[in-house]
Amino acid sequence: MKRIHTLTLALLAIAPAAAFAQDATDTSDKRWAVVGGYALAEPTGDTTVAGQQAELDGDGAATLSASYYVTDNIAVEAWGAADKFSHRVNTANGKAGSVEAQPYAVSGQYHFGTSAQTVRPFVGLGYYESNYDGEEVEPTGDLAGQRLGVETAKGAMATAGVDVKLSPSWFARADLRYLHGSSDVMVDGEAVGEAEPSPVVVGVGLGARF
Repeated sequence: MKRIHTLTLALLAIAPAAAFAQDATDTSDKRWAVVGGYALAEPTGDTTVAGQQAELDGDGAATLSASYYVTDNIAVEAWGAADKFSHRVNTANGKAGSVEAQPYAVSGQYHFGTSAQTVRPFVGLGYYESNYDGEEVEPTGDLAGQRLGVETAKGAMATAGVDVKLSPSWFARADLRYLHGSSDVMVDGEAVGEAEPSPVVVGVGLGARF
């Protein structure tokens, strides 16, 4: 969580700095936006494996998104991880294994104010899925000698963020996403628990409108 707190503080520093900038030209005619960035994902939910409580560590990965502005205020966004988040699986006896997650989502967003503003906050709500693979177990951990699997997680995603206009075509973005969902945990092909990572994902990025 320390990395999440550090990145969040950095994001909050963007808005005061932008307050000194003048409003740029109106870009409401630019319907498309793409953003490339980096995000930290920190699981917040509970996970059980064969009756044991387990904890997933956080990780960082590159992200990409594409949005279409239906109006100046309403946009539809496709978002996802361009790389995989690697999560260490810990039990009371230490590291038991690891798993990789790659989430993607579609959501509707509302952008406050107008496209002529320099600082523009937004909120969103949508649906996500997170594919899990690369499951490995520690040779001396609680799952040693067994085959670990995690099914695809599905659920709702809430988003809050802010765009800071750098020019009529370029902007910086900071956002926070909460992905709520669960999936079955499999050991040797049988469901023996449930994973509810429900990660908080904090990201920064650079975007272009056209």
